[in-house]
Amino acid sequence: MLVRLRHSRRQLALPALQFGLVLAVLHFDQGAASLIALALLVATGLLGWVSALRHARLIDDTPTSRIASAAQGYAELRGRGQPLGGTPLLSPVNGLPVLWYRLLIERKQRDGKWRPVSRDESEASFLLEDGSGSCVIDPDGAEMLVRRRDVTLRDELRYTQWSLIRHDRLYVLGDFATLGSIDADFDLAAQVRDLLAEWKTDHPALLARFDLDGNGELDLKEWELARAQARREVRQRQAARLSAPELHVMRQPQDRRLYLISDLDPAIIARNYRRLAAFHAAVFLGAAAAAAWFEQIGVF
Repeated sequence: MLVRLRHSRRQLALPALQFGLVLAVLHFDQGAASLIALALLVATGLLGWVSALRHARLIDDTPTSRIASAAQGYAELRGRGQPLGGTPLLSPVNGLPVLWYRLLIERKQRDGKWRPVSRDESEASFLLEDGSGSCVIDPDGAEMLVRRRDVTLRDELRYTQWSLIRHDRLYVLGDFATLGSIDADFDLAAQVRDLLAEWKTDHPALLARFDLDGNGELDLKEWELARAQARREVRQRQAARLSAPELHVMRQPQDRRLYLISDLDPAIIARNYRRLAAFHAAVFLGAAAAAAWFEQIGVF
């Protein structure tokens, strides 16, 4: 059930907690400790059920957008991964270029088991291209569901690396924003006031520029000259911003909705989230039924 979600520590944490609670119910005598464990099972089952089902619905219900025409806000993109310009990101295992990696290093123990030594995950951004444009993908805070897995053995160490590489087909669900020429919030008057206030902090420089008669003060005519110059500079700054190319960015939503980056088909991801929801629903209903039965027979 969790094969495709196995790389997500957050997805595995709740079932691990639930397994521990089941052991607690079986271990403790039927009493307060078991009641608390059952109550926590009910709560975590309900939480996991609602969360996984909501994620599945987000994937199913969010339409795929083209980068060039995507609306600002929560969006779904599909395309090919490409590196950003500049120094390429290299795998710490083999030195080959990658877009993203997660690395687990384990050491072999005397009993033959592998114990984790360290974990690392890249933070560098990369590009998604879909034929209509390019979008910068910021992996910070994303749920990374990646199937490429390489295992390398060196002496007593085992290196397990999950990675995305150039030209991988990617699916991204998150907050889409376009930076650059769109400047709907531009307020000329406010910008002029702010610039004049900045100039006032350096009074000698302000007088040097606009005190035409040299009397150490700015009269009404000189102040209007300063104001006109401030308007010209603000308009020049705005023109420079509007002439800059647009930059599309995909990032973690501020409202805590699912931020997902994957090389899997979204239908597979949604199906696995629904299976996870069914698992949590079974935990919730089973724990609730057990608590009701214990109460009925007078255990609690």
